[in-house]
Amino acid sequence: MKNILIVIFTFFSIASFAQDSEEQNLLSQKKANDLVYKANVLVDNDELVSAEMEYRKAISEQPNYAVGAYNLGNSYYKQGNYEEALYRLKQTARHATTKDEKHRAFHNIGNVLMQNKQCKEAAEAFKSALRNNPSDDETRYNYALAKECAEQQQDEEDQQDENKDEENQDDQENQDNQDQEDKEDKKEQEDQGDQEEDNKDENSEDEGDKDKNEGEDKEDEDGNPKDENQDQGEGDKDKKENPQPQPGQLSPQQIKNLLEAMNDQEQKVQDKINAQKEKGAKVQTEKDW
Repeated sequence: MKNILIVIFTFFSIASFAQDSEEQNLLSQKKANDLVYKANVLVDNDELVSAEMEYRKAISEQPNYAVGAYNLGNSYYKQGNYEEALYRLKQTARHATTKDEKHRAFHNIGNVLMQNKQCKEAAEAFKSALRNNPSDDETRYNYALAKECAEQQQDEEDQQDENKDEENQDDQENQDNQDQEDKEDKKEQEDQGDQEEDNKDENSEDEGDKDKNEGEDKEDEDGNPKDENQDQGEGDKDKKENPQPQPGQLSPQQIKNLLEAMNDQEQKVQDKINAQKEKGAKVQTEKDW
């Protein structure tokens, strides 16, 4: 009997606690609704800062209250604070309990992503919104715009990748050409260096042959060194024996010829004188025996 009384008491205690908890939850939800309503009025009056404070109070009162987060996200969206708007709308989508709430949350998420030029992600958000409400024409229209935008962005990215590949290819070709030119320049320098070495060796050989020929010129027929003074003396001797005439002077040969001519002329005169003497002299005749 005692145990039965304990069970009955426990049952009524739990029922009473549950009832109190339900009533408290209803009161909290009512308070959150009032705060959201007040915030909506402030938004209509363009008092966005005050409205944001009331929305935050509503969310604090009911953290899983999707309407409060949804309206706060829309308030941020109107202010152009897309980062905070996106955060609150995603919060709404997580706590949404009905398809209508999810549809509204994903639709506005798509709008925020379009403002951020994230077309591919926006198209996925609109697609999620259509899953929860396929008959919404506005969502379907926004989805088409986002899909087209995503395709254009993809084409631009592909074109940029193609241009980048072409630039890389051009850079590689230029590098290859530069490497080839450097290789040719190096080869040309090496060939020039080899040619200079060959010319240097040839010059060394020519100088050696010249020295050798000069050495041979300094030797006589027997291989003995020649007396340079002797050669010089012979040269001086030849100069003495055959002196070169100076300008305006007679050469030795001319002087010799002139003397011979004078001697011949003198001889002729002498012969003529002697002939005249013989004509005046007595002639001896031979005795006649």
